[in-house]
Amino acid sequence: MLTIRNGKYRLCDGHTRRDVLRIGALGAFGAGLTLPDLLRAEQRKGIRNGHKAVIMVYMCGAPPHQDMYDLKVDAPSEIRGPFNPIKTNVPGIEISELLPRMAGMMDKLIPLRAVYGSPDGAHDSYICYTGRAKRNEPTGGWPSVGSCVSKLMGPTDPGVPPFIGLAPDAGHPPYGSPGLPGFLGQGHAAFRPSGPVGQDMVLNGIDKARLGRRRSLLESFDTMRRDIDATGQIHGLDQIQERALGILTSKRLAEALDLSKEDPRIIARYGKGDPAKHGDGAPRNLQHFLLARRLVEAGARVVTLNFGRWDFHSNNHSELKDKYLPLWDQGVTALVEDLHQRGLDKDVAVVMWGEFGRTPTINKDAGRDHWPRVGGGLLAGGGFKTGQVIGATDRLGGEPTDRPTHFGEVIATLYRHLGIDATQTTVDDLQGRPRYLVDDYEPMKEVI
Repeated sequence: MLTIRNGKYRLCDGHTRRDVLRIGALGAFGAGLTLPDLLRAEQRKGIRNGHKAVIMVYMCGAPPHQDMYDLKVDAPSEIRGPFNPIKTNVPGIEISELLPRMAGMMDKLIPLRAVYGSPDGAHDSYICYTGRAKRNEPTGGWPSVGSCVSKLMGPTDPGVPPFIGLAPDAGHPPYGSPGLPGFLGQGHAAFRPSGPVGQDMVLNGIDKARLGRRRSLLESFDTMRRDIDATGQIHGLDQIQERALGILTSKRLAEALDLSKEDPRIIARYGKGDPAKHGDGAPRNLQHFLLARRLVEAGARVVTLNFGRWDFHSNNHSELKDKYLPLWDQGVTALVEDLHQRGLDKDVAVVMWGEFGRTPTINKDAGRDHWPRVGGGLLAGGGFKTGQVIGATDRLGGEPTDRPTHFGEVIATLYRHLGIDATQTTVDDLQGRPRYLVDDYEPMKEVI
């Protein structure tokens, strides 16, 4: 393994992660495949044979784990709620009666019942996208998974950004965040096709030659030295311009976002959901699940989408029964089934979660409040060992009792799926210091 240490190259073995920055072989592929090799292979073969991707669904406001994947039938009535568990197609695993479609495909899912790591129960998507609490941040903040992947791997195709966020702006900004670029800068921010930008992704009356002349003219005006820009913003603008030109000279992204090109039967399977914003949260737009599949198939490496507003301090059970879980059940199962039917279940990893859990005790307004001690989540695809539950909580659903799973472990698992060893790989912050992609968390051995 080639390493860089103190600016000198050497072959090494046995150093700790704090000693060296490893480059070269990607351990997840186990065959000495280097990053350039991987990128070239992806260019030749496409997603089914090389390009790995992640779809992350952020459940804005944090869903109630006790009413979905971790029902507590033996708890007192003020804790257990009105819903009953049902059997799934995996013996021994039961989930909420409001999720019958998921129950029928549990062999393709992994409920996480003991996710922890939220520091204080404040509403913020940050920990879902980075695996880190919002504490002791470096200048600029920690970059999200999508931004790190953009930096490390770049696009698979010049016309498709590596990191795409489908969330529209929300009244509470973290609910509308697709994952922030942090200290990596705007050049590695999510491309967000929602809104007017979606109409500007194709050339209108300008051929490629004319666009090239305009680009050359623009570059001739830019005489400012890059090395005096300590913030990295100028370099970020270069990256943004480069990707914008790639999108404009390719129809691939625009076609991926055009659902009129999709099989009507597939569109009907996903359904539409509710495209209106819910309070200060995100839409319950089921077509975003379909767009996510189309985008990773077109070449995106990381796609994030934000779903609903799960902050049920009141009317928890009626909101779940009448508005949320039927749509959630439809969208999740349509996506997972679609990935399997298209042969993408090993190439595309899916994670779905919120920023924390909900209180075991139901409050006076029939709601559940913030509970950072433990929450839940769901994994699918990625070639993972599905059909199992990871983690457990006590009989009240308030404390982890078996296999607590930190957000950082899940993030490390997603990086591994993409071919990146998060325990060894770094990205430089604004001061030029190498920063590890996650804290000291290893990928989840149970799923790989």
